[in-house]
Amino acid sequence: MKLVRWPSLPAGALQNSTTLAHVIQSYAQTKQLKRGKQLHAQLIYAGHEPCIFVFNHLLNMYAKCGDISHACHLFEEMPQRNLVSWTAMISGFSQNGKFQEALGTFSRMRTAGEMPNQFAFSSAVQATSALGLLAFGKQIHSLSLKLGFQVELFVGSNLADMYSKCGALADACRVFNEMPLKDEVSWNAMIDGYAKNGDFIEALRAFRKMRLEGVAADPPVFCSVLSACGGLKESGFGKSLHSCIVKFGFESEVFMGNALTDMYSKAGDMESASFVFGIDREHMNVVSCSSFINGYVEAGKIEKALSTFVESQRQGIKPNEFTYSTLIKACASEAMLQQGSQLHAQVIKMHFDDDPFVYSVLVDMYGKCGLLESSIRVFEGIDSPTEIAWNSMLGVFAQHGLGKEAIRIFDEMVVGGLKPNAITFISLLMACSHAGLVEQGLDYFNSMKKMHGIEPQQEHYSCVIDLLGRAGRIKEAEEFVSKMPFEPNAFGWCSLLGACRTHGDKERGEVAAEKLMELEPDNSGTHVLLSNIYASAGQWEDVKSIRKMMRDKNVKKLPGYSWVDVGNKTHVFGAEDWSHPQKREIYEKLEKISNEIREVGYVPYTAAISCNLDESLKERLLQNHSERIAVAFALISMPVGKPIIVKKNLRICLDCHSAIKYISKVVEREIIVRDNSRFHHFRDGMCSCGDYW
Repeated sequence: MKLVRWPSLPAGALQNSTTLAHVIQSYAQTKQLKRGKQLHAQLIYAGHEPCIFVFNHLLNMYAKCGDISHACHLFEEMPQRNLVSWTAMISGFSQNGKFQEALGTFSRMRTAGEMPNQFAFSSAVQATSALGLLAFGKQIHSLSLKLGFQVELFVGSNLADMYSKCGALADACRVFNEMPLKDEVSWNAMIDGYAKNGDFIEALRAFRKMRLEGVAADPPVFCSVLSACGGLKESGFGKSLHSCIVKFGFESEVFMGNALTDMYSKAGDMESASFVFGIDREHMNVVSCSSFINGYVEAGKIEKALSTFVESQRQGIKPNEFTYSTLIKACASEAMLQQGSQLHAQVIKMHFDDDPFVYSVLVDMYGKCGLLESSIRVFEGIDSPTEIAWNSMLGVFAQHGLGKEAIRIFDEMVVGGLKPNAITFISLLMACSHAGLVEQGLDYFNSMKKMHGIEPQQEHYSCVIDLLGRAGRIKEAEEFVSKMPFEPNAFGWCSLLGACRTHGDKERGEVAAEKLMELEPDNSGTHVLLSNIYASAGQWEDVKSIRKMMRDKNVKKLPGYSWVDVGNKTHVFGAEDWSHPQKREIYEKLEKISNEIREVGYVPYTAAISCNLDESLKERLLQNHSERIAVAFALISMPVGKPIIVKKNLRICLDCHSAIKYISKVVEREIIVRDNSRFHHFRDGMCSCGDYW
């Protein structure tokens, strides 16, 4: 191996502190760590004891070059230290991501009686911001006020940034407003704080105010404002920003291209996102690809998202945790089990399976694909589940109607010291509703504010309406609505209307339907449910009136579809749909199992048909519902013993729910139906949801 010999400084230069400092500073600026180490070794070999001035420059050089261990060793060996020494060490730790050590050194400096300067304050504030230590940050803020450093532009900007990153926007605004001078750094701290805390409108307002005050926008400011535009799905203002970015010559920056791609993707403008994304393929990276993929997912173009993912891998771009989380989440929403399982295999290969977001979406994906056991297995394989993972598992149990299991998970979560949030209680209340655990659900709702400090929102009130309605306690649900602090949302009124349909409460059903029509006039489901209520009561003139209203308002009933995956293909069926190539075999199987379930006790629920037709014709219509056709096809196409998973875009009707219970008993197969409300597990003539379908 050839040894590189670096030129040494003359002996006279080693004794000149100013020359030494200048040379060491140049090594720090150009990141020439090897030369810096050689010079340090030369000083030790020559027996020259550097003065504190040179020691401080060596400290700074090691820190700037990322060799924090040598900086730390040198700091501990220094015969004496001054304010610059302490500041260099605190800044070095902070710049190299050693935030705990930075704060520890700051505390040691105070114990040693040294008063911090603005640079020490700024580095310490940056460390508290990175660690999310709001309480410690407030203590540093108090000390900076006492010593008069808050007016320093650098300190004030970092304090505003710290408060915003810790979620204390009111404190961030107060610090920002008290600053006598503001530059682009301090403005960006506020704009970025608003954007990251979801207050996108305030972020845009702050940007406009900054421009009115004549402060020039730099690339970080533009990135923060683009993030706010993406959050608001405001591509119009984003395009104006894009023009400014081009005007100022910032568009060639890779991170700016990423920010623009992300903004257009989140705004749903995939054409503009494609334009930015395709300008310079050489600068494509995992950030821009992930943003692009997420845009397709948000637009519901899952196939496009998957093809972009494959193409990015061909280009040599390695996906990150966010890429996988986005794609697995998309597979969950579309119940794409095969693709989701393949992504899971890649996640394990890439060692991302310990990432909290990735394993949380895996739990959710398997649950939404009907594989409850796989979902539980992934969750149980997590060493230290985060709140997100607990909420995912709780949500899966809610979707599958397993109320007792959801309660058990909630109890384990709380005992483990994790704080439930609003999403936790939505899943918990839904689980109680689907399992008929009314009293438990009401107790959890009442405990939200009293025990957990969570103010119930519209979604929680709607869950309670659904809880009472499913149990047939419609009068209580009506009384609950009258005491709510706000009007129920569409889900609340729809839950009440559905309960009135199930339990035959015409008067309250009419009130719920009227309210729902005001909120969602184009929702055909409202008209259909009300029509069913009238049909059950034999009020056929009212049924005709509802249908006329739908024709006059051009409200079309959403057709019901069911689909089942066999092999690598998805087979879709509609009611009375005999377009499938295997229609003859399907029809014969359907006839056979229809006769068999009658023999074991099935009785058609013809009240589910809201038409004044002959009973035999009603029975024929019920037999040919899409979910039953899908089940019949699965029975002739899938291996014996394999569970059948059918997906449906509408809620399963009462008669099909009853029929499939009997089918599962006759064919001795587990049948899982995922409708737009939840999963129904049919096995041995029983359903996991009991009577609370």
